[in-house]
Amino acid sequence: MKRLLSILLAVVFVFALASCNPAPQTGDTTAPQTEETPIPQTGEMDVYVLAGPTGIGAVNLWAKAEAGETQNTYNFNLVAANDEILAAISKGEADIAAVATNLASTLYNKTEGKVTVLAVNTLGVLSILTKDTELNSIADLKGKTLYTPGQGANPEYILRYVLEGNGIDPDKDLTVKFVGDGSELPAIWAKEPDAVIMAPQPVATSILMKYTDAKTAFDMTAEWEKISGAQNLMMGCVIVRNEYLAENSGAVNTFLKEYEESVNAAKADAAATGALCEKYGIIPKAAIATKAIPSCGLSYVDGADMKAGLSAYLDIMFKANPKSVGGALPADDFYYAGK
Repeated sequence: MKRLLSILLAVVFVFALASCNPAPQTGDTTAPQTEETPIPQTGEMDVYVLAGPTGIGAVNLWAKAEAGETQNTYNFNLVAANDEILAAISKGEADIAAVATNLASTLYNKTEGKVTVLAVNTLGVLSILTKDTELNSIADLKGKTLYTPGQGANPEYILRYVLEGNGIDPDKDLTVKFVGDGSELPAIWAKEPDAVIMAPQPVATSILMKYTDAKTAFDMTAEWEKISGAQNLMMGCVIVRNEYLAENSGAVNTFLKEYEESVNAAKADAAATGALCEKYGIIPKAAIATKAIPSCGLSYVDGADMKAGLSAYLDIMFKANPKSVGGALPADDFYYAGK
C-alpha cells in the first residue's frame, strides 16, 4: 500500500513539473506583423494655372475649393506666362500645374525627370482666320502674311507641321510673323486687312465677334489629323512635382478625381464656367469665355490612353524640332500610370 502511494505521488509530481514549463511552439514563430500606416487620401497643395484654355478645366474646382467643398485643400495661383510656372516648379513653389504639353516635356528634361504628367486637359484650340473669301485650302496660304503667337511653342510647330504636310515651305512660301501673345492679334486687321491670323481660343472667338466679315478658314485640329492619321492634338496637360507626388500620392489621386469632375462641369455648363473664367482671370470676359468653351478642346485623358496619345504627339514635335520638347523625348516615367 505504501509502495502504491509512493508511485501515485511521483506521478502527481511529474505532472506538476510539466505544467510549470511552457508548451512547445508549433508553426510560425515570428512576431505578428503590424499593419502599414494607410496612405492619406487628402492633403494641401499649391496649384498653378495658366490663363487661357489650359486653365479653364480648373475653374469649377477653384470655386468649390473656395466654398470648402473639396476633399483636398487647394491654393490656386494664376500666372500669365509659361516662364512663371517653370520658375515655380523649379523652386518647389508649385506642386501641380496646368501647362502646355511641350512645356511639360521641356520641364521634365530641364529638371532631369523631376515632374510627371498626370492627365491631358486640352486638345486642339487653334484656328486660321481670314477675311479672304478665296482662301479655301492650305495651299492658298502661299504668298500670304500670317500672324500667330507661340514662337518656339506648340502653335509654331503645329503650323509648320501642317504647312509642310501640304507641301508648303514655312520659311519661303509665306511670311510668318510672330506676336508676343494672343492679345495682340485682334488689332492686326486694323493695320493689315489682308493678313491671315492663326489664333488660339478664346482669342479666335473674340476676333470673330469683333470682325463680322471674318471667318474661320481652317480648324488646325482637322488639318493636323489629315496629315497625322487622326492623331489627336494634345496641347495642354496637368503635371505634378515628383517630390510632392512621392509624399502625397493619395492626395494627388484625389486631385485627379476632383479635377476630372471640374473638367466635366465646364463641358456641361459653358455659361456658369464662363462666369468663373472671368472671376478668376482665366479669360477676361464671361461672354467670350461662354462662346469659346465648346471650341476649347476641353478634355480629361489619363492612364494608358494619355500615354499613348501624348507620346505620339511629342514624337511628332520632336521630329519637327527636338528643341520643341526640351531636346529629348521623355522616358516612360514621365507618364503617370493612373489613380
